[in-house]
Amino acid sequence: MLGRKSISKNLQQNVRETSDMAEVKFYDTVDDALLKFAVCISRSGGKWVFCKHKDRDTYEVPGGHREAGEDILETAGRELREETGAAQFDIKPICVYSVTGKNSVNHTGEETFGLLCSAEITEFSGRLESEIEKIVLMDRLPENWTYPQIQPRLIEKYLRINGIKSPCTGQAQPVSGLIENPE
Repeated sequence: MLGRKSISKNLQQNVRETSDMAEVKFYDTVDDALLKFAVCISRSGGKWVFCKHKDRDTYEVPGGHREAGEDILETAGRELREETGAAQFDIKPICVYSVTGKNSVNHTGEETFGLLCSAEITEFSGRLESEIEKIVLMDRLPENWTYPQIQPRLIEKYLRINGIKSPCTGQAQPVSGLIENPE
């Protein structure tokens, strides 16, 4: 049986772990000036499109930070081209989301806002212009996410909005379309 000190210690540990976790919230709209990044849930030929960064062994959704004076939808398109080599694509905004917590992308713990988009890529250029080593087309969602507290939540939102009931999770198997980053 746990004593009061053990219970108190366990509660303190849970509070500390929770405060270190990233929290994702979704919004219909926010002031455009708050939007700092864009992320694109991407598909091509019925497969998920994921990026593998040069310095990591995990997979991530294409996206990145907004540049000064850039329209947020332009950010989404630019990041999609740079990180996947997409040459032809259709991109659509889904919603606005925010991330809060020390384990979030910005590591400050402050709430930051981004635009979540969907993209259907119909043609790849074969060139990557970023820190991405390669892209992989997958039948299933990966289990080894770069941002495991954030990206699965974004995928869930995408699936709900598109009325898709099964996320097809499980062991990810790259199937085709590897595009190596030219050195």
